[in-house]
Amino acid sequence: MNSKTLIYVLKRVLLAIFTVWVVITVTFFVMHAIPGGPFVGEKATTPAVQAAMEAKYGLDKPVIQQYGTYLKDVVTRFDFGPSLKQRGRMVIDVITDGMKTSAKLGIIAAAVSAVCGIVLGAIAAIRRNKLIDRIVMVITTAFVSMPSFIMGTLLLALISVKLGLLPANGSTAAGLILPVITLALYPMAYITRLTRSSMLDVLGQDYIRTAKAKGVSGRRIIFGHALKNSLIPVLTYLGPMLAGIVTGSLVVEQIFAVPGIGRAFVSSITNRDYPMIMGTTIILAALIVIMNLVTDILYKVVDPRIKFE
Repeated sequence: MNSKTLIYVLKRVLLAIFTVWVVITVTFFVMHAIPGGPFVGEKATTPAVQAAMEAKYGLDKPVIQQYGTYLKDVVTRFDFGPSLKQRGRMVIDVITDGMKTSAKLGIIAAAVSAVCGIVLGAIAAIRRNKLIDRIVMVITTAFVSMPSFIMGTLLLALISVKLGLLPANGSTAAGLILPVITLALYPMAYITRLTRSSMLDVLGQDYIRTAKAKGVSGRRIIFGHALKNSLIPVLTYLGPMLAGIVTGSLVVEQIFAVPGIGRAFVSSITNRDYPMIMGTTIILAALIVIMNLVTDILYKVVDPRIKFE
């Protein structure tokens, strides 16, 4: 790694840290600015009991003091505090348990969408304006236009309820098949269209025509030059996509009852569980920032002509 690359990486790491801090700060103060509190809706809770519970979790202190304590705990011990609704459990433990399922679900869905999208996009570009190209574009347009909650509901009603081929509950291995398909369809369609447009642009470049004129085989042109150079826009999308899928799709996990981080996040919002909201938000933001950094570095691997500045 040369000095310019090292300086670029250090700058991006510092920017990543600053971005996560901004997310923590904005989320913390916006959340505390909303009227009410996490214990207001509990049954048979008197004002004295509410005050005692707020004092127990430090919610009776000034917001600035709460922010300073929280930021110190996160930075020094990676401690998001206890959950206010899941009594006796720490936020990091709830997130870790949910991530075991969400990560498995997300990585499989991301891999399927990336492989299928790149292959279909390359085929559509090579067979431009042919029947297979039109079929691929119609199908991908439909998948891109259809929200995940509609696709998930349709698959659940058809495959699980009507045909009974797969379980509707995502708590088993077989039950994760439909959530994986639901999560993979939209990014697969987007990657297909992205790969096709990028590859068509590359195939029109002068060096491709020169390679053809020199008698280079079509396979080598496609796999050695065109496909490799058309992956840069795809990499731009893959990083944030992977982070988003891995952290759990809120809607998909609710539809298929998947015990992942998405359900924990939705539950924390409805219950006003401040530490859980903060913890899941920070994890999501950190994953997106890290994946963006990795994606930028991978640009250099895919195309050595790219210079870090």
